[in-house]
Amino acid sequence: MRIEADYDRCEGHGQCEERAPEVFELDDDGYLTHHYEGRDLPAGLEDAARGAAAVCPVAALRVVETSPAPRT
Repeated sequence: MRIEADYDRCEGHGQCEERAPEVFELDDDGYLTHHYEGRDLPAGLEDAARGAAAVCPVAALRVVETSPAPRT
């Protein structure tokens, strides 16, 4: 699973950081840092990240389900 962030839409409310501080962080100016940008989230962080996406008041976060790599 991945979370995509729309940085242009983000208004820096910080609710994502409260829900999933291991995944999201706001800097001193209120700009979002997504620590797993472009990468799958570790399984232990998926629920928190889903919750963060759900509470974003401007819908700047989107959950993208990824499938595991095929076995060869």
